[in-house]
Amino acid sequence: MKYKPMQYTRLALALALAGLAGTPLAQDTVVRIGHSGPLSGAQAFSGKDNENGARLAIEELNAKPITVGGKKVKFELVSEDDQGDPKAGVNVAQKLADSGIRYVVGPYNSGVAIPASRVYANAGVVVASVASNPKLTQQGYKNLFRVNASDTQLGSKMALYAAKELKVKTVAVIDDRTAFGQGLAEEFKKQARASGMTVAGHEYTTDKAVDFTSILTKLRSKNVEAIFFGGYAPQGGPMARQMRQLGIKAKLLGGDTICTSEMGKLGGDAVGANVLCSQGGALLDKAASGPAFKAKFKKRFLAEPDVYAASYYDAVNLFANAMQQANSVDPAKVSGAISSGSYQGVAGTYAFDTKGDMKSSPVTIFTFKAGQPSAITSY
Repeated sequence: MKYKPMQYTRLALALALAGLAGTPLAQDTVVRIGHSGPLSGAQAFSGKDNENGARLAIEELNAKPITVGGKKVKFELVSEDDQGDPKAGVNVAQKLADSGIRYVVGPYNSGVAIPASRVYANAGVVVASVASNPKLTQQGYKNLFRVNASDTQLGSKMALYAAKELKVKTVAVIDDRTAFGQGLAEEFKKQARASGMTVAGHEYTTDKAVDFTSILTKLRSKNVEAIFFGGYAPQGGPMARQMRQLGIKAKLLGGDTICTSEMGKLGGDAVGANVLCSQGGALLDKAASGPAFKAKFKKRFLAEPDVYAASYYDAVNLFANAMQQANSVDPAKVSGAISSGSYQGVAGTYAFDTKGDMKSSPVTIFTFKAGQPSAITSY
């Protein structure tokens, strides 16, 4: 193709302007951080809360901004709905990996995180997840970090509290057959028996169920003092209501996924001092930067942070801190910095063992007051 002199001039000018316009952008390193969580369905309240925690961290980092390798880093959040479903979660993982994203916060559900983690590992993606099933970190993936207590800690410490403080002698267990629910229930049972409690029954439901009458009627005849539920708030709330309707006086115990205001909304006045749950991390109100985080979150999103907003906020900042330590955004180098280092976040101190589990993760026991989780003590 031949150009006339005037066309050469216009072309040169256009290229020069394009170069000038692109200069500021060329100085920035763009790092996209993926988020995989349930943004639709019964657990959407948790997925959105987690996403907001990550979003707040990214907005603050971009406002600073941080510098890595002599260039300013601009972070972008790419959030995908995994529906809390294993198949959808694997598809999300593949989509994020194929698009070149090398840092992910999530998945939230153990049943999603376990199969999706293989996809992330094969693509060299660094993952920070709150999924608590012990199997997640037993797979041996180097770039995978659990930024929360595991079921071993959540289930066992709830059992210890029930035995030592509530003086429970006889307990029953219900789990929803998800990877999370089963893992949590088994850890509770193990510690319950070790603490001298009798496990009078173990019943099963699903994470879609709403009617627990037949299960609860069966357990009522066993006169148990407490029922431990391995599952989520959308089932826990109705379960508490139905326990009251059936005249069951036993306390309802559970893990972190029922330690949420959604439990109070769904259970109404059937959720109070009779419901106790264990949640990973220190109590935000007593953590050094906890009150400040809660205030920032509420100002930005007009809502109180729920169970894991602070953990997702910390996870993004953990990535950013490791990038600065490694002076690189290369995932292998950043993963190495996370593995060998320590980061003080809002919800805890993030230092990891060789599996990718936190070396120390406190667990807080909650009950409910006026429909809201209310901390009792930390173990």
